[in-house]
Amino acid sequence: MFFISVPNDMHKNQEVNSSMLNNQPAQKLKVILHAPTGNALQRARNNARNLKKATPDAEIRIIVNAEAVATALDTVEADTDMMTWVCPNTLAKLNRELRTPLTLLQNPAILELVLMQQSGWTYIRA
Repeated sequence: MFFISVPNDMHKNQEVNSSMLNNQPAQKLKVILHAPTGNALQRARNNARNLKKATPDAEIRIIVNAEAVATALDTVEADTDMMTWVCPNTLAKLNRELRTPLTLLQNPAILELVLMQQSGWTYIRA
């Protein structure tokens, strides 16, 4: 939701759902939160919690690579771990085992990020 200015026949600053602007039905949100660092992972987890609270039916994936992989493996966060997907290249480089409920990406994180954006996911760098 966001606020916009509207013609005089409507109240100013009326709350408007973005789908109302196009006269289209609301689509399910599909959001990628990209976290390449430990600090970015913490922000992504907070963002995921806040988005789920505001939009419970949103589909959210936290994609971790680089430094964030070790952080994800070492810090359990039950409410966001099920949304967390791990780069296989970084996992192999670290010579670590994936823990549940984290999910291993099928491809390197960079390729998955591109493919997901091409299929309609919204990318946010945490």
